[in-house]
Amino acid sequence: MANHRWRVIVLLMLFAALGHFNRVGITVAGDEVFIPKFGIEETRMGWVYTAFLIVYTIGMLPGGWLIDRIGAVRTLTLYGVSMGVFVMLTGTLGSITENPYYLWIGLLIIRGMAGVCNSPLHPGAAHVVSGVMQPQRRATANGFITAGALVGIACCYPGFGWLMDSFSWPLAFVISGFLLACFGVFWFFTASPIVHETPNSDDGEDSESTDKSRMDLLTDPNLWLITLSYAAYGYFQYLFFYWMGYYFKEVLNVPAEDARWASFWIMLAQGAGMAIGGSSTDLICRFFGVVWGRRTIVFFGMGFGAIFGFIAIGYDNLISISVYFALAMAATGMVEGVFWTTATDIGGKSRGLSGAFMNTGGNAGGLISPVLTPVIAASVGWSGSIIVACIIAAAGGLLWLGIRPPVEDAQAEQ
Repeated sequence: MANHRWRVIVLLMLFAALGHFNRVGITVAGDEVFIPKFGIEETRMGWVYTAFLIVYTIGMLPGGWLIDRIGAVRTLTLYGVSMGVFVMLTGTLGSITENPYYLWIGLLIIRGMAGVCNSPLHPGAAHVVSGVMQPQRRATANGFITAGALVGIACCYPGFGWLMDSFSWPLAFVISGFLLACFGVFWFFTASPIVHETPNSDDGEDSESTDKSRMDLLTDPNLWLITLSYAAYGYFQYLFFYWMGYYFKEVLNVPAEDARWASFWIMLAQGAGMAIGGSSTDLICRFFGVVWGRRTIVFFGMGFGAIFGFIAIGYDNLISISVYFALAMAATGMVEGVFWTTATDIGGKSRGLSGAFMNTGGNAGGLISPVLTPVIAASVGWSGSIIVACIIAAAGGLLWLGIRPPVEDAQAEQ
């Protein structure tokens, strides 16, 4: 049974990698095609990124409810197929119009629709982990899954760039979207038997008794604090997701190929941090307990992430900046497993909703970051916008002083 459980985790890692490859491909196309070649303004392109995040955030709570209602396996299947279709539709815009204004409107609409399809990915994955993994392995599993997402993002910079260079930007979207849709179907037929045969997975179960727990959940101060903290984390993270490539190419005047590979290694570093952070969390909690074990990881990760980000802007060469950005993203990446494990612990049988609620906060910070970052940069420079993100990240880490995971439940299960 243990091998089957880890097989599901590997599938979720691949799902997260493909999903985020398709999600971030728009920024590669934005940096290399839509802004320089079609003349779409930076702020307008920022709104394309934010349109996705706005609808993604709005759809998060309904997505969490759907996970608890019909099960994470079915919901994730819907995600893969529908998100893949909208990514393919992004590519069809190239055959419809090359007018910058109409292209921008089309991107806003299609990316907005893709946002709502994307909302169940991480809450659904965390729901599956909570159902199939033992408590003392959940942070490790969640860390590996989010690491998979970062591997997808890292590969997107050179990979999607290669697809555009080899085939054209429209075909790059069609190919990557098709692969995601196919994997969604593969996931359903492969994961369903394993998840449904796992004791206590309760995937797809729902009852009247959980309605009361949902009402109690929304008044839990732990859920609100972890959501605010994740919002701070999201602000810091999304600055790099959406503007790092542009920062390298346009602000530092780095050649496109070098910028792609610098972005690749930085995102890969965060993925490594996520895997290490998840495993470290489960290990440290054995010695310091659940509460202080998880707090320690967050304090270290978000604190050093802010410090390394601040150090990076003091350099003017690509290698030094890339190294410190990589360290910053690796440090902050260590906290992902802690956030998702704690959110699902807080939610209990309504863990789909609790994970979605926390992720709503994360994306509230994330949707502000792509729009606010160039505005701040216009006033105080790009270094100033990065400093603001570092301060926000550090403050978000301190919120964990008030967060107390449900220790009794976790220890009882162990």
